[in-house]
Amino acid sequence: MRAPTLHLMCGKIASGKSTLAKSLAEEHGALLLNEDQWLSRLYPEQIKSVADYVRCARQIRGVLGPLVVDVLTAGVGVVLDFPANTVADRQWLRGLADTAKVPHCLHYLEVDDDTCRVRLHARNALAEHEFAASDAEFDLITRYFQVPDVGEGLEIVMHRNRQPGQFPR
Repeated sequence: MRAPTLHLMCGKIASGKSTLAKSLAEEHGALLLNEDQWLSRLYPEQIKSVADYVRCARQIRGVLGPLVVDVLTAGVGVVLDFPANTVADRQWLRGLADTAKVPHCLHYLEVDDDTCRVRLHARNALAEHEFAASDAEFDLITRYFQVPDVGEGLEIVMHRNRQPGQFPR
């Protein structure tokens, strides 16, 4: 039996994190938890700013963190489709794996801003995603993005400029 792993997603808006997360959950038979789904269902029409997002995301993390640890401890892998886009985010997420005493894997989707914007515009046009970020919101949120580093104690798998659906199994 394979030990459960906590899979983490790092990448800018529309870099392909959710597509990869779904693929990983299927491949590993893992539980997939998607932050955008939780936010849109628990706080419909309430997230109008980055400050609103931070407040609501903190509440969700307070509830889901212990659940993730329990699921991992029970022997089930977890794919967290939560942005691991800052050092602080990654410390919290890696702490879940450490608490459960299981390995983690940070999947870093390195996609340039122009490609992300094209994908974002296409995603917004389809209106199928929980949140439709504007170009201004993309710029604002991207300013907070911090590239992950192995010095953070992370096991990093790099995914460079892949098209959605082109993730290796």
